[in-house]
Amino acid sequence: PKVRRGITFNEMNAAQQESAYDLLKSCLGDGTFQKTIDIMQLETVLKELEKRKPEDKYRDPGNYHFTIFGTPSSKTIWGWRFEGHHISFNFSFNKKSLVAGTPGFLGSNPAIVLNGPMAGKQVLKNESDRGFALLNSLTDAQIKKAIIDTVAFADIQTFNKRNAMMGKPVGIRYSELSKEQQSLMVQLMSIYVHRYKPDLAEKMMSDIRKAGLENVWFSWAGHTKPVIGKGAYYRIQGPTIIIEYDNTQNNANHVHSVVRDLMHDFGGDLLLEHYKKGHSH
Repeated sequence: PKVRRGITFNEMNAAQQESAYDLLKSCLGDGTFQKTIDIMQLETVLKELEKRKPEDKYRDPGNYHFTIFGTPSSKTIWGWRFEGHHISFNFSFNKKSLVAGTPGFLGSNPAIVLNGPMAGKQVLKNESDRGFALLNSLTDAQIKKAIIDTVAFADIQTFNKRNAMMGKPVGIRYSELSKEQQSLMVQLMSIYVHRYKPDLAEKMMSDIRKAGLENVWFSWAGHTKPVIGKGAYYRIQGPTIIIEYDNTQNNANHVHSVVRDLMHDFGGDLLLEHYKKGHSH
């Protein structure tokens, strides 16, 4: 939690807040919208866990920021961002068309709520369960290829870099998997891609397939079973996409996850060319 650019829910009246939620719904899949709300509400859980006083505003579900770039219209290239603790979505538009929605970051602390009224809540359960399902479908020989380190990384490796490229992919390739395992890998990718509305999600999946599923890699680091206290990390990397999941912090009960569209991240070439041609700065 920190001060960011843009207007927060705390600065809006009820009607404005409703419009802000509608804006989120216009770009996010239904399930992702609910995850977003749930992540915001986890701030109240953290406030209780950290034994903060009622007047302490460090943990605040209203401290989430909307920022608009350019002028939204049917004639312009523009964008908007929604960001706060454990949430960051970056949307770029060409006129009325949504052309990009990444980086798309979601985190959860706790990953699984252990006590209190929300005990058992696991906001990013699908991201965890599907990752472990794919890993544990592999044969011993495949696992040797997929596991790149016995210790999970301390965080996602792309961080907030403008360029998310990570060099040569590592792990096991899609083409080295059985049909059943390939299906599990596509299902895992789909969870992240379908954080967005169907039109954008389908375009992202189409880009992945056009670049060749055989060029997509899956890698793992850390513990191979979902156990609190045992950190785990996985990555899916292909010509058009990087997906990362990391659960290591706070006794491995604190998840960071991100999807990066390498063709359109932060608006991609469309936005870059627009500024090159139309602006002097």
